[in-house]
Amino acid sequence: MVRFARLRFASACAVLLLASAGVAATEQKNEPYPNLGLLHRDNGSPVLQELWVLGRYHGQYHWSEGSDGDNEGWEDRRFRLGAQARLFEKLTLHAQAISGSDFEPLYNGFTELWLGWRFSEAVTLTVGQQKHRFTHDRNVSSRYMNYLERAMLTNMFALDYTPAVTLSGTVRKDWTYYTGVFSNRAGRNMGRAFTDLDSGYSFMASATRDLHGSLGTDTAHLNLAYLHSDANDRATNLNRFEDGLNVGLILTEGGHSLVAELTAGFGGPGGSAIGLNLQPTVFVTRKVQLVGRYQIAYSEDDGGLRAQRRYERPAGLNRGHLYHAGYAGADYYIAAHRLKLMVGLEYAKLGGRDVWTSSVAIRTFFGPHSRAPFPAALLLEPD
Repeated sequence: MVRFARLRFASACAVLLLASAGVAATEQKNEPYPNLGLLHRDNGSPVLQELWVLGRYHGQYHWSEGSDGDNEGWEDRRFRLGAQARLFEKLTLHAQAISGSDFEPLYNGFTELWLGWRFSEAVTLTVGQQKHRFTHDRNVSSRYMNYLERAMLTNMFALDYTPAVTLSGTVRKDWTYYTGVFSNRAGRNMGRAFTDLDSGYSFMASATRDLHGSLGTDTAHLNLAYLHSDANDRATNLNRFEDGLNVGLILTEGGHSLVAELTAGFGGPGGSAIGLNLQPTVFVTRKVQLVGRYQIAYSEDDGGLRAQRRYERPAGLNRGHLYHAGYAGADYYIAAHRLKLMVGLEYAKLGGRDVWTSSVAIRTFFGPHSRAPFPAALLLEPD
């Protein structure tokens, strides 16, 4: 009963905010509620230019049936609340508290708590708890994902929110870069995570090239990324591979899009692994998007790959060296990415075992859009 009461409370908050923003004028193409969560905006103010309240709720029901078991149930996957402010035309403050899965516990620390200073278009310094942006799959916010979970190999890197110091910016209008040093420890005590040298640190660098539709499509982006981790037994994050490489090509054409991504992890206790992730989508109406995904991953170690912690492992999938997974689904955009419904069916095979997972999900959020270096949230419907 407590869980459903919290769910009703979260849903009510989202609906009230959605209704309050319904009269806002459309400022972005295909975005019916661009100011959802905006409390203040005055670009002429010398102190406070913007103030947002932000949050998201993701809930889902799944049915998994595998060769060695089955599993089903409802999960309150994500619930977050926070705020973001832009001050002095240079400073951004961002805080976002998170609950545990199924609201257990209701408060589970901060998923993000950082400040960023924009020196110029080419240099922004960000300090605090923030996201590892290794791979396009990980860079795309959960607000815009078309799938229940990110790819298996992406999740094996154990990428999460940890204290970090990062630099980002745009160079020569064609290149966007992102680099930083991250703690390998996560937890409620961010001060300890920042200073606990026994957990190790990681370094990441990525660059995205805007190809300006040179491949004959409306947009084309090439993303390259490198990751090094010196994690040890005390680390809670980035503790599977010592090094990682990723290359991704992101294409859009009208209502179609395609992500083709190759990721490799080297070293570590389970040996090296490499995986291909293909994600095609197409809008068949202004509200309905068909989505697909195919994953294949290979490890040099017999047990070097491990199935998804959610859905697959409880249904009997565990370890192996060759992983295949195919997903087909549909997303219905009630209010763009602000409120959408998702249904899908996925088949996965690993270590001689397989599992089918069907799912239904709701995704809702309010607050500012993330500024990804490629179209991640703006392609909502065809012209």
